[in-house]
Parts: sequence; structure tokens; C-alpha cells
Amino acid sequence: MKLFLDSADPKEIASAVATGLVDGVTTNPSLAAKTGMKLTDALRAICEMVPGSVSAEVTATDADAMIAEGKHLAKIASNITVKVPLTWDGLRACKALSGEGHTVNVTLCFSPNQALLAAKAGATFISPFIGRLDDIGADGMELIREIRLIYDNYNFATEILAASIRHPMHVREAALAGADVCTLPPALFKQLAHHPLTDKGLAAFLEDWKKTGQSIL
Repeated sequence: MKLFLDSADPKEIASAVATGLVDGVTTNPSLAAKTGMKLTDALRAICEMVPGSVSAEVTATDADAMIAEGKHLAKIASNITVKVPLTWDGLRACKALSGEGHTVNVTLCFSPNQALLAAKAGATFISPFIGRLDDIGADGMELIREIRLIYDNYNFATEILAASIRHPMHVREAALAGADVCTLPPALFKQLAHHPLTDKGLAAFLEDWKKTGQSIL
């Protein structure tokens, strides 16, 4: 499963990218607003450090304007993925943009039927929002499983991008459910390698080694 960072801040993305384990980035208008940077400057900086897909979201709500904004965003860098909402206008924009060879991320997906429509519209990625479904008492991970089954039934190439990730268990469950990608905040990305037993074990190893008085180098 590919791991994307959900952020529009080049500085916080840079430290995670240094691990060599980041496959892409997703941004949205809310994240972009938090940076205080000009959107194009932030996207350009992110695209230069991340070789994979960088999702940049349109802010228009009608199809023609979405298409125009999408084409403009796509000119920023070759790895820009245009992000559109899962509305009828968004699906029309997805169909048009993907038909012209642009990669498209259809976001704010909350049902299998929406995911089916996005795949038929040529979406490169579909972004089901796991955490927001959990918030209202639904089973967000079940949505991932159902989309996986539908896409496998019909050999759709659209990648399932698990979004609205709230904790490390969501990452584990998304991987088990067959998500192609998981996008998560940088702080949560850092948590994935942490485990108290790892820390405890390492401390014991180092203490025992210190007692030998030896040095590897």
C-alpha cells in the first residue's frame, strides 16, 4: 500500500519525505489555508520534493469552472493530480479531465455507488473518508471493503485512496481491506513506526551492549 501525506505545508512534508517512505501527497483548500502560503508556491515546492502524485483541489462548484481550474493546476508540475468533489459536476469534470490525460482524484466519497460512478468517469483515485463515516456511527472500513470488491469485479483501474485517517489502526485496517493508498497527516505518519515494546527492547539491548565496553567502529 502506498502512503501519502495529507498536508499542504512543504516544511512538515520535507522531514517525512526524507525517510524515503512517502509515495505522494494530498492537499485540500482547508490545509492550504493553514499554511499562509500562496497555493501555487506551496504546490510547486511540494512537487519538487515528492516524485509521486500531489493532489491539488479545485474550488469551483460547476463543471466548466472545475475543468478550467483543473487544467490551470495541472500546469504547475507534471505530478499534479487534479482533485474534484464527488458531485455530478465533479464527475463531469473528472470525465473531461481524465479524457485529456490528466490524473484525477475524486474526493469526499461516502458510498459504494459514488465510487462506482467515479471509476466509470475515469478517476485515477477515489477518496473514501473513513473517519467522517466513523464519526456518524457508520463503518468507514466497510466502505473500503465494498469498493475493493466492486472494483475487482469489473477490473476498474481506479485506485482506492483511504482518507480521513484518524489513528494508526485505520492504516492497518485499510491495508487489510485492500486500499491501494492511505493518506495521513505527517504527525500520524511518524506514529506508525512507534511501539512501546520496540522502545523497551532497544533500551535493554543498548544497556547490555554498554556493559561490554565494546565499539563496533
